[in-house]
Amino acid sequence: MAGWMWLRCLLGPHLQRVHRPPEQSRPEGRTGRRGWNYQPKSLEKHTDSIIGWASALWSLSYYSSPLLLCYLYRKGYICSSKLVPVSQYVGTVVVFLLGVACLRGWGRWKNSEYLQFISILEETRKNHTPANKKKLSCYDFDFSYWPADFRWTEFSNPKLSKAGVSLLKPEPRLRGAADNVLHSVRTLPCHVISFLIVHSFGRRMLYPGSVGLLQKAMRPMLQQGLARLIEEFDGQRKKLVACDGNEIDTMYVDRRSDGGQNGKTLVICCEGNAGFYEVGCMNTPLEGGYSVLGWNHPGFGGSTGVPFPQNEANAMDVVIQFAVHNLGFQLSDIIIYAWSIGGFTASWAVMSYPEIRSVVLDASFDDLLPLALKVMPDSWRPLVQHTVRQYMNLNNAEQLCKYQGPVLLIRRTKDEIITTTGPEDIMSNRGNDLLLKLLQFRYPKVMTDEGIRVVRQWLGASNHIEEASVYSGYEVDDDWCVSVLQSYQTDRDTFFPWSVGEDMTLEGRRQLALFLARKYMRNFETTHCTPLPYSEFHTPWRL
Repeated sequence: MAGWMWLRCLLGPHLQRVHRPPEQSRPEGRTGRRGWNYQPKSLEKHTDSIIGWASALWSLSYYSSPLLLCYLYRKGYICSSKLVPVSQYVGTVVVFLLGVACLRGWGRWKNSEYLQFISILEETRKNHTPANKKKLSCYDFDFSYWPADFRWTEFSNPKLSKAGVSLLKPEPRLRGAADNVLHSVRTLPCHVISFLIVHSFGRRMLYPGSVGLLQKAMRPMLQQGLARLIEEFDGQRKKLVACDGNEIDTMYVDRRSDGGQNGKTLVICCEGNAGFYEVGCMNTPLEGGYSVLGWNHPGFGGSTGVPFPQNEANAMDVVIQFAVHNLGFQLSDIIIYAWSIGGFTASWAVMSYPEIRSVVLDASFDDLLPLALKVMPDSWRPLVQHTVRQYMNLNNAEQLCKYQGPVLLIRRTKDEIITTTGPEDIMSNRGNDLLLKLLQFRYPKVMTDEGIRVVRQWLGASNHIEEASVYSGYEVDDDWCVSVLQSYQTDRDTFFPWSVGEDMTLEGRRQLALFLARKYMRNFETTHCTPLPYSEFHTPWRL
């Protein structure tokens, strides 16, 4: 029995924190008893430190392996006479680390707090009852050991799981059979190079939060944020299994029992390319009293997989399925809120689930390609275009135009990330293009050349004073604009695109274009990574 318990301690997860005693199933109110960091004994602490350093060195070696292998090859170390002694050294290190791991298991076995935790974990695995799950939720540990709370296959067709959810694909060019063969042969090198780029440094440049070294550096901050969500907001950490088998790390804060009106609405948060729900945009709707569901991209935090567009959409889909089937929210009670690159999964969600109440996109862009071209050499342009369209086609505007519901875009006037020139050139902000494409699709008769010109003039305003000056300069009558839109909505089919403005004067179209631009977009005078305060978080305009 003792040997079996030691083996479980040896193979068990790393325990970071105890949020509350297992006997206390829930804290007393929002400011219940604070948790404490797990205190390993001396033997476990030192052996764990050795294993941690070995893991960090392995990660560093992995990411630098192409350069390291080239260096060793040029120095003549990659040959049989050199590899034999190296393999002996490696074997010695492996045996040493195994011994260290066994000592760590012994240290855990001597710690009563860890023994209590490992017993609860084993019992929960055998009997996944709500009572056992409540006890397990009192601990913060390696999320890969956490039992699954919800699977996509429970409410969807398992036969569709391999292909994943549907994405919009670039339209193929029409060619003859012979041309197709010749084109495939000619572009084969480009396909190979694109594959190598996107699976090596390309994906990591686009999603730096998926890099293991960055996550190790951010671990103390992430653990602190997780503890705050669980201990101060009574958050519930859940593991969802997507249709592709990736495990998605989520955090849910339920405010429905608080009595406030906002608590009946669920805000699903989509983070940026280096954002985690532990320290990300969840805090903004939490300040407003909303029920909130945050999740980490595949490969971020406790989520598995890699953040390719298909995996991202699969993750978003299981999050929505979980909100509806497990948490009990209607789609009409859900708002999607996204920051930066999270606009891709947010726009996919509202495109795929048009019954969702509304979507708020903060510091997002229309298409990844112009931003990718900005940071790569001009000589690489054809390769970059092929790589983005084939593997990283984040077509936010195209997806957003498929949605019929309310939309709010938040533009950072000093944004240094999604501008194609620099933060001082506000007209190069790709949020402008997202707004223009959306308005041109929804109101094509209003957004003629003159409508686009006045909206661009309004977009050129870098502060509220300049913005108001442009608006008043065209003497926009808000009441008249509302009455025109309401009259059109009452008399005709309300699906976009609308033909409102078809028989309108040039002055009327200008007014309507500026009115719609101001309703669909709000400016926030700050940089890209500044957290959005709740005072700037508004529900989208609804006619």
